[in-house]
Amino acid sequence: MYKARLFASKHARGYEITYNFLSPIIIKTLKAIQVISKSRLDVPITWLEKQIKGFLFDCQMCGNCILSSTGMTCPMNCPKTLRNGPCGGVLNNGNCEVNPEMQCVWVNAWRGSRKMKNSIEIQQIQFAVNHEKRGSSAWISLAKE
Repeated sequence: MYKARLFASKHARGYEITYNFLSPIIIKTLKAIQVISKSRLDVPITWLEKQIKGFLFDCQMCGNCILSSTGMTCPMNCPKTLRNGPCGGVLNNGNCEVNPEMQCVWVNAWRGSRKMKNSIEIQQIQFAVNHEKRGSSAWISLAKE
């Protein structure tokens, strides 16, 4: 899945275009499903989201998705699960101090965000992860808002 993460940040603009096109369709569809099914389909929808986002982004299903703000890179792949930028332990070659064979998630996020139309979003402070949502669907959360 590491390769999927690198691919997503490298092609962040294409993913952003696809996301901006599909997001309203997915949300409207899920709102309709929620009205009809009364949350009975939450488990299969969450499974589907995990498969799709896991394959495309190496998503960790934190339930607080900010892929569109972080260069299509899931910050939860950081060994320290940092949500607002690198820890300061990034090695000179851009790799992680905890896992030196892995490029720092935030180096990838910054590179990916530079390719996106709304590249300024990476500079916005994100709320801490609500760990109660771990494993839940960000799509369903958006549809219920």
